Amino acid sequence: MESNSASLESSLKVGDRVTVEIGPIAHGGHFIARHKGQVIFVRYGITGEEAVVEITSVSSKLARGDAIEIITPSKDRVTPPCKYAVPGGCGGCDFQHIDISKQSELKRSVVREQFSRLGRIELDLDVISVEPSNGLHWRTRMDFAISKSGKPGLYSARSKEVTEIDQCLIAVEAINDPAMFARNWKGEDRLEVAVSNSGERNVSRGGRSISGPTQLHEVVGEHTFEISPSSFWQSHTSAPQVLTKLVMDLLALRPGDQVCDLYGGVGLFSAPMAEDVGDIGKVHLIESSHRATQDALKIFEKKKNVLIHSGRVEQKLPLINRVDVILLDPPRTGAGEMVVKHMVAKKPRTIVYVSCDPASLARDARQLEAAGYHLDHIVGFDLFPMTHHVECVARFTLG
Repeated sequence: MESNSASLESSLKVGDRVTVEIGPIAHGGHFIARHKGQVIFVRYGITGEEAVVEITSVSSKLARGDAIEIITPSKDRVTPPCKYAVPGGCGGCDFQHIDISKQSELKRSVVREQFSRLGRIELDLDVISVEPSNGLHWRTRMDFAISKSGKPGLYSARSKEVTEIDQCLIAVEAINDPAMFARNWKGEDRLEVAVSNSGERNVSRGGRSISGPTQLHEVVGEHTFEISPSSFWQSHTSAPQVLTKLVMDLLALRPGDQVCDLYGGVGLFSAPMAEDVGDIGKVHLIESSHRATQDALKIFEKKKNVLIHSGRVEQKLPLINRVDVILLDPPRTGAGEMVVKHMVAKKPRTIVYVSCDPASLARDARQLEAAGYHLDHIVGFDLFPMTHHVECVARFTLG
């Protein structure tokens, strides 16, 4: 008797075309469809559509495919603004074929599903759109791949094949320099471009700056951050201001508080936190990136109430004695079990969690709730329009 996995691999093959009804959205930018009981993860579809799907890969558990012909289109389907956002083209955007207002609804569904399945938490939330409202020209950092012929581009979905491009519509206008796209970059693997909100533009390759200033100046409210182009910075033009305002409201810091800024980068949140805790308080910024901590040391060299800890959070956090409030903004993998254990051991009254991945946030939230912390506020921001990514800010309070 054949196993289910053997049956799947024998019945669907790469290149096959099947007609399916597109089902619900799933985490990762694809929609779920079924063909003769077999699961297919579909790109370029929308829930409720009938579509012809071409199979692009088959594994022991599922198949993947692209919707190449729409038989019954959704009312939420639009013509992609980018000519490269097609099956087999650029894999950078997942949702260019979906109306921008619908994208926020889909992301809301994904966050709720991840919390229900992974966090065992039923919740409701809003996913708020930010300017620019059309979802284009928002990205201030781009990492281009270089094709075999030496032209800049982006990888196709789940592939190392490079789609050559002459512009990226989600990048800010200053990134789309025609001369850069026309130039031959053969011999290089990557091309990194960063644009600051003060108008500076840096181009680097292989970690070496080749044009523009080697330090960028980002202005958020009354604070100016002088940072290296390769240091992490929120890529959406509106993100630093939007996130800082909400984070500071949720933290509700008091003069004299001892605060931890975990995965603090160059100190986007540490700067306003240092003001709120005052001279009698302390902000402990913990960051593992050497370049980011070097930037932070310069930014806060005159701030005696900001201490920079260079190293891994799970190693540095246990060394801090008193902690009243914690803010964390981890990478997509989340904080993880060990870091959550160290956080709750400090018994802070409030934990504010900034997350770019709802799955890891949901897993960490489950552990926090089990340790006695209550999720009392969560909101999403569509800081990655045209893609499946979503930013969430959650607050957990003790007791």
